Amino acid sequence: VPLICILSLLVASETSSFVPSTSSAHRHEVKRRTTTTSLLHHVDGGDNEEEEVFIRNSSPSSRRIVAQGIVSSTLALVTTTLLSQASNAITPEQASQSYDIYAPTYNELDGGKAASALGIDDARSSLLKLARGHVLEIGVGTGLNLDSYSFGDGGVTSLTLVDISEGMLSQAKLRIQQLGLLEKKVDVNFVKADATSELVELFGRSKFDTVVDTFSLCVMGNAGARKCLEEVTGVVKEGKDGGQVLLIENTRATNPLLGYYQDLTASTAADVGGKGCLYNQNVGEMIQQTNGLKLVKEEAFAAGLFRSFVCEKI
Repeated sequence: VPLICILSLLVASETSSFVPSTSSAHRHEVKRRTTTTSLLHHVDGGDNEEEEVFIRNSSPSSRRIVAQGIVSSTLALVTTTLLSQASNAITPEQASQSYDIYAPTYNELDGGKAASALGIDDARSSLLKLARGHVLEIGVGTGLNLDSYSFGDGGVTSLTLVDISEGMLSQAKLRIQQLGLLEKKVDVNFVKADATSELVELFGRSKFDTVVDTFSLCVMGNAGARKCLEEVTGVVKEGKDGGQVLLIENTRATNPLLGYYQDLTASTAADVGGKGCLYNQNVGEMIQQTNGLKLVKEEAFAAGLFRSFVCEKI
């Protein structure tokens, strides 16, 4: 599905970049026209000779209309296909069961070269080096964040790792052993819990210096994400006492076309093949609407497809 969206964007970009076929510019037009015709061929699988002639001879405004039509048609096709496969959003219980299944191969899904290419690894390292003191990480998963923390004086002194999936926690325990964190005499606790409703009840208020979450809010749905932020605000210390909330989350893209595509497909994609993740959330707005939580810094990555947030309790 993302490849179709990217292909549509490429078609729009290439089509709008045509130049008049005169003098030295003619060679560039031929090259661009050939690339675009090839892309169009892959979109509809048909003979594009007439479309090529039309595009070559038309005005820039006409070419833009053609590009927009291609994009709209592609998005409509994708949306119709996904809607025909729609199912109900997953509940916390279903999330627990599903992620038990994903756990053994989760690193291949959300880590590795693809994550690195998108800048996710760099975002983790940059943000999580800020973590210090008693740290609570929710949605710890398989422990992809664990080697991004700094331990010892001025860094992390204890870790409380929460996930709704026992299978994920088992993988995180293996990760702890592989990294030798227990040998560093770091106090590590594993807790199976629902971060949308149980954090304050389990840990009490203002208990942690740092609360971390990466890519979990989208799985909780919009209502669940807001509840989770309320729980997080409850258990973190106030900013004046050094408390902080560090987040990296899937968000709605800053690119209007990508954002529109996300809006069209987010709910259904989450149900069909996105592990329950709503990838078009406005997390910055959610933070600002959470009582007692202040957004200190926000940074966008990969055209805003994901963002990091530094927050404080006030």
